[in-house]
Amino acid sequence: MKSSDETAARDLNALREKKPLVHNITNFVVMNSTANVLLAAGASPVMAHAENEVEDMVSLAGALVLNIGTLTDEWVRAMVVAGRKANELGVPVVLDPVGAGATGLRTAASQELLGAVDVAVVRANASEVLALAGGAEATKGVDSVHSAEEAAEVMPGLAKELGCTIAVTGETDVVTDGEKTLEVAGGHPLMGYVTGTGCAATVLVGAFLAVDDDSVQAAAGGLAFFGLAGTRASEKCPGPGTFWIRVLDELYNITDEDLRSAGFISER
Repeated sequence: MKSSDETAARDLNALREKKPLVHNITNFVVMNSTANVLLAAGASPVMAHAENEVEDMVSLAGALVLNIGTLTDEWVRAMVVAGRKANELGVPVVLDPVGAGATGLRTAASQELLGAVDVAVVRANASEVLALAGGAEATKGVDSVHSAEEAAEVMPGLAKELGCTIAVTGETDVVTDGEKTLEVAGGHPLMGYVTGTGCAATVLVGAFLAVDDDSVQAAAGGLAFFGLAGTRASEKCPGPGTFWIRVLDELYNITDEDLRSAGFISER
């Protein structure tokens, strides 16, 4: 059995035992759905973005997730405050640079956060990563117009430059810190027909990071768990509405042995 799959299974078991609080400063579109994803997985979600509250909230958390999907200047300030407090306390931070490259505001906010906060993992699509690396002029709104393979070419160098792990999701997910690189299989095309599946992947990375300080392994484990839920939910599924309900059910029902046996994680 692959050691990464074994570790992912142990992390899932630890997640359900510890039920860590995952503090999200995230977008309006996905607040409800990502909270449900975390609950189904076994974690405890909180959505809190008021600048005068975030330091208190992150002090209770096992991980902090920053998502710029519906950002404002005020939210960016709150993210910086929360991120710096998380760094002070040793709470890992995950950044989802939603739509980086689509507008100047989004790209600048991503760069500001990466400059001000020690981020453990950037979870993004290929176009967002290429934008952070200066190689993409724009995305299609918040959707990727590039492949994970295109992003994989710049990921090791960007990860080293930023001092973090980068996780790019696509047909096959790629996770690297510039030294170690893992690929993650699983998922289903129906994921592209439900709003916020990328954001859901991000919060699961945060949940796994709350119980595993190896950021490459934690990111791969969270993505493998989500990918397995998508694979299982797609069986005889008539469409995206039923599919998303089934994803939540699978996140709740998947066991550590299921995740171990899936064998979705491999070294690149």
